[in-house]
Amino acid sequence: MNNTDYITIASLNQYSYCPHRCWRMFCLGEFTDNQYTIEGTSLHERVHTVGDVNQGDTWQVRAIWLKSEKYKLIGKSDLIELENGEWYPVEYKRGKKGEWDNDELQVCAQALCLEEMTGKNITTGYIYYAQNNKRQLVEINQDLRKETIATIAEITKLLETGKMPPAIYSKRCKGCSLFQQCLPKAVDKVQRYQEAK
Repeated sequence: MNNTDYITIASLNQYSYCPHRCWRMFCLGEFTDNQYTIEGTSLHERVHTVGDVNQGDTWQVRAIWLKSEKYKLIGKSDLIELENGEWYPVEYKRGKKGEWDNDELQVCAQALCLEEMTGKNITTGYIYYAQNNKRQLVEINQDLRKETIATIAEITKLLETGKMPPAIYSKRCKGCSLFQQCLPKAVDKVQRYQEAK
């Protein structure tokens, strides 16, 4: 289904949020904007101005490509910082602190790429939430690494097989821009009706 040998770092965020959404986006090429995706795109257009700057003792570089041969990952960073010899990724998000762990997986995937590119161990990352102008610390610990690597394997399998994950209704559907395409409540009703026959 996918002509590239690499998966995008952003696909980890999408898969963790909803495997069916990830399938629609990366296997079918479907995408529809809503208020949230437009706000996110606008934020990233501002953030993705390529360049670097020194902020005191911290060197910041924006919009550079990250890649891992080991994990077959590729993607553009929002912000990478170097302070006191330590590298860390900073992922920008439009809202307040996220309810889900999908943002942390994206930061960890960036850290895996940075480790390979720099030869340094990355133990910390951040998510910057634009709505409240705050950073949330992401500890790149063994549990998060395992979850990220497992998610990479699941996405690789999804892209290789193209097999559609079920559309399962949850609270997350409320903000999903692809809700009208998958209609998880309708799918659930049809399935329950067929099972009752």
